[in-house]
Formats: sequence, structure tokens, C-alpha cells
Amino acid sequence: MMKRFVLLTMMSAFLAIGGMQAQTLRNQNNSQVGSAQKDGTMRDGQNRYIGKIDQYGTVRDSQNRSVGHVESNGTIRDGQNRYVGKLEQDGTVRDSQNRYIGKIEQDGTVRDSQNRYIGKARDVKREQAVIFYFFNMLR
Repeated sequence: MMKRFVLLTMMSAFLAIGGMQAQTLRNQNNSQVGSAQKDGTMRDGQNRYIGKIDQYGTVRDSQNRSVGHVESNGTIRDGQNRYVGKLEQDGTVRDSQNRYIGKIEQDGTVRDSQNRYIGKARDVKREQAVIFYFFNMLR
């Protein structure tokens, strides 16, 4: 239950802001919980800015502090540059112990470690989706 709460909290990260096109992120009940903008901006379900993933893969919180990084090869690091996981080319997400955490499928379907449907991130960059749905589980 706590993991679902964490996931929903992270999913609340991406709601659209005026004039910029954003892609909706949904939970397992198909409710909108956030959105991801093409520039990496993340907003929650109440349209509050909560962070951004910049063009270099740096994950920043609402105070612009670096809290992580997604490298071009899929390596995921926390704010102290520690290896916390990997986003594989097929969308599989693994933690630092190589345990299967979940997957972001080609169509944006997001599945947890038990292969249960937990949300949809259609037309969202996988790097953004992995941060949105799984980052707290990796830290």
C-alpha cells in the first residue's frame, strides 16, 4: 500500500501548465494524476510545479535541487550520484540489486513488479515515466 502511495505521489508530478503541451499520466483507475511536458517540467495533480528533468538527465525537485540523474545508457543515480537502478532499452526497470521493479511498455502502459497495471504514460519519454512511477522505489 505504501508503494502505491509513493507511486501515486510521484505520478502527481506532471500536470500541464499554460500554453505548453503536456502528456497526461494516469493511474490504474485511468484517473489523471499528473502530466509530463516535453521540456521535462513536472507538475502534480493540482498543477503545482514539483520538479524537472533537464536535457542532460538531471532530476531536479521543486527547489531546483539535484535529486537524481538518468544517464543516456539508462543508469539511474540518486542525488549523491549513487547507482540506484537501470532503465533498460525494452522499458524494464531494475533496482541496484538487479531486481525487477516494473516496466514501461512501448504504448506507455506501466506495470509493477507483479506485472499489474499501475498506470499509463502514453507519448511520454521513458526517462520521465521511470522517474514519475518508480524513482522513490529506487532511492
